[in-house]
Amino acid sequence: MILYHGSNILIREIDLSMSKVGKDFGCGFYLSSDKAQALELADKKTEQLGFGTPVLNVYDFDESCLAGTDLFVGRYDGYTLEWARFVLMNRKNRTRIQAHDYDIVIGPIANDAVGFQIRRLTSGLIDIDRFMEELKYMKGVTMQYFFGTEKALKYLTRIDEL
Repeated sequence: MILYHGSNILIREIDLSMSKVGKDFGCGFYLSSDKAQALELADKKTEQLGFGTPVLNVYDFDESCLAGTDLFVGRYDGYTLEWARFVLMNRKNRTRIQAHDYDIVIGPIANDAVGFQIRRLTSGLIDIDRFMEELKYMKGVTMQYFFGTEKALKYLTRIDEL
């Protein structure tokens, strides 16, 4: 399966120490199966950081690892309360220590206003059901792929040309 990572730099080797804390599925490397969404993210990141050029990093993901390996894989097939609670747990975790044991997590991307929605939830302005609804990505369900361990990264192969 082909997966994409939009960035402001070419990523020759994935370095998990460069991962940011407080993301949907924790501190790790994120990819999308949606090329357009990854390109949009590359543009946005380049603009936000003010340097580099939009780059679409392309990887082949060996999906055989999802069954019959020693990897621990989490999967959320849609916007569910379980998914919303998982995102909330990871977004509130401001450390590099994972709040879960998954090597790989596959699930929907949350919209860009997660921080705002967490503040609304924790202040009691909305309940968990409304929180889940507010996190839905406005362009429909787009799956993201989280790789949180070196063991998981072994199933990604960088593709220089498509």
